[in-house]
Amino acid sequence: MADRQRGLSDLHRHLDGSLRPATLRDLADGAGVAVPEPFGFFRGMGLQAALDCFRTTLAVLQSPEAVRRVAAELCEDAAGEGVTTLEVRFAPQLHGGASLGAIVDAALDGIAGRAGLVLCGLYGEPPDLLGQLVRVAESRPGVVGLDLAGAPAPGHRYRLADYADVFKMAGRVGLGRTVHAGEGRPPAEIAVAVERLGAERIGHGCTVLHDPEVTALVVARRVTIEVNLTSNVHVGAIAGPQDHPLPAWIDAGLRACVCTDNTLMSHTTAANEWALVRALPGMDEPKLAFVQQCGHAAAFRRAVGPAAP
Repeated sequence: MADRQRGLSDLHRHLDGSLRPATLRDLADGAGVAVPEPFGFFRGMGLQAALDCFRTTLAVLQSPEAVRRVAAELCEDAAGEGVTTLEVRFAPQLHGGASLGAIVDAALDGIAGRAGLVLCGLYGEPPDLLGQLVRVAESRPGVVGLDLAGAPAPGHRYRLADYADVFKMAGRVGLGRTVHAGEGRPPAEIAVAVERLGAERIGHGCTVLHDPEVTALVVARRVTIEVNLTSNVHVGAIAGPQDHPLPAWIDAGLRACVCTDNTLMSHTTAANEWALVRALPGMDEPKLAFVQQCGHAAAFRRAVGPAAP
């Protein structure tokens, strides 16, 4: 473990947002999919517009072979960036050409033990669908966690608290639990994710300091927040790279780790995200070392036997 911790960690990297540009073009040509130019996120575009970009990448990832290829290349790219602790996440229900289990197996084949795999449910999906993900994961030790990704919308039938039971089920079978929450939305969302869903990590969490009670809860539960700085600027969760509150989080006793979110969409790498974090006002070497340590320590490791509910 000591050798691994000399490298970087990336615990929040989406498979369908982290294709190589050449692979996207190749798969798109083969599938007859038009790729918009320019393609990807841009500053201040807003979360919904960012989510809409995934329609293009998902359109070219409708076979186990494509999923396997991208998973393998993603791991190669992360290693080349100096990442030694990696988790890859995706929503297998959005990929066609085979059963849910076969799509997950394709991702695991591509990963080949080089990363943990996190399965994503999406805000608004039926909790029963997330239950299917948990059942698929149960017999596949390479799957280490469950995520709730995307964002709530007014038309959704299911709200964040409606996923509490399935996240508890995930905990019982030994899966780690993370939730996209507080990405420019009220901090109460973070509290629900932690208290009701048992989230051990929070994706983004930009508004955690907006409510002292939520801050205290996240500190007390030792929850780690997955920082995605470039992505947060693109969706408008923070105004600019220098505005991320990470140094203040550490001063408040919060745990955090540096992640890429989507290397293709945000045109970034783990090394680039770390360079931005180093440049934050108030960051110093002890804070940087602490964040690096948090990233390795917070990686999901599949528990043997029942986990905490």
